[in-house]
Amino acid sequence: MGKYFGTDGFRGEANVGLTVDHAFKIGRFLGRYYGGEHKCRVVIGKDTRRSSYMYEAALTAGLTASGADVYLLHVTTTPSVSYITRIDDFDCGIMISASHNPYYDNGIKLLNSAGEKMDEDVLELIERYLDGESGELEYATRSEIGRTIDYSAGRNRYIGYLISLATHSYKGKRVGLDCANGSTSMIAKSVFDALGADTYVINNNPNGLNINLNCGSTHIEQLQRLVVGNELDVGFAFDGDADRCLAVDEKGRLIDGDLILYIYGKHMKERGKLENTHVVTTVMSNIGLYKALEAAGIGFEVTDVGDKYVWENMRRTGNRIGGEQSGHIIFSKYATTGDGVLTAIKLMQAMLDTKQPLSKLAEPVTIYPQVLRNLKVFDKEAAMNDLDVRAAEQKAKEILGNNGRVLLRASGTEPLVRVMAEAPTEEECNAAINIIASVIEEKGYVDHG
Repeated sequence: MGKYFGTDGFRGEANVGLTVDHAFKIGRFLGRYYGGEHKCRVVIGKDTRRSSYMYEAALTAGLTASGADVYLLHVTTTPSVSYITRIDDFDCGIMISASHNPYYDNGIKLLNSAGEKMDEDVLELIERYLDGESGELEYATRSEIGRTIDYSAGRNRYIGYLISLATHSYKGKRVGLDCANGSTSMIAKSVFDALGADTYVINNNPNGLNINLNCGSTHIEQLQRLVVGNELDVGFAFDGDADRCLAVDEKGRLIDGDLILYIYGKHMKERGKLENTHVVTTVMSNIGLYKALEAAGIGFEVTDVGDKYVWENMRRTGNRIGGEQSGHIIFSKYATTGDGVLTAIKLMQAMLDTKQPLSKLAEPVTIYPQVLRNLKVFDKEAAMNDLDVRAAEQKAKEILGNNGRVLLRASGTEPLVRVMAEAPTEEECNAAINIIASVIEEKGYVDHG
């Protein structure tokens, strides 16, 4: 991770950690960097938070001032930007979003021409420019100044692409959708309506301040009530920019990313689609997932946290499905990034192919109690490297032994140290976490502000 760009872009509180000047300069750099011997073309999408419009304008100003042509998708999803960047041969794509964060945060996610997370060497060059280490860039003049093009048609093409991937009609299926007052407010219902579902939609009235507010994939309770109260077949919850999806089965049970990986990984294996590839997980996946995969004869690989690392593994190995417990699921045949609506379509396919409810498909997985505690700290790197903290981590691991596990990691996007434990009971999880958290507190790393 660099100074500004973490595992999922440059993220911070709007005009505090991430300012409009940052956005302008990023645009200035990208326009020049990709504008060598041809006219640079960049596509931009944004989520519904109020500051996204400000960053869209700043990025556009910087890009056009450097000679680039800018194509605006307007409010759309991160995976749609990835898709359009790839199929329409853009030099790069930009998504303005802080994903599941509250409205007052925002982020700039950069994608290369293949629709993948931007290459680290390019991010390093951008950071040098932001810090004034690489000199000034020449402005475009006269006919070389870039222009802005409305490209909402690109978003509609992406919707058509999603619809084309469905293998069944959804007629007769009652489906709940929680759009998190975010990007899927413009997309999800259109897809499910077109496929014939009887859709029940909540949190699809964004006002710029309510994105992710007690809704979406980080607050699944609303969707659970919707599904149970209306006797729906299934429900899907998205985050602010729709690169993740969590589901709720017909009984109101949460189907998280681990269960999604099991359900569709097993479905692929049964249809001969998994071939010799493995399911790709991260270190945050539950022990119960691994036990279920082993019982089903499915191999797995483990990466660092971040769909970026999941995709790097998939690209390198040819693995076909991978993702995170949080709901970032990547289907490498169809996308290069997590796609919430695509994930929902694939779960619908598994249900309709097997003629089984989601609860039945998830039944073989026994999830171990898992407790995650996020500690806001002044310096996450110092806390992570502290020898006393590491000694406490080792002590917790020894106490749990083979009956559980402990994971200590720094957030890639926030000033947090995350302490996770899995064990046969929540009491054992909390006891293990307390061993580590108490040392982090005693050493003065915790920010109570």
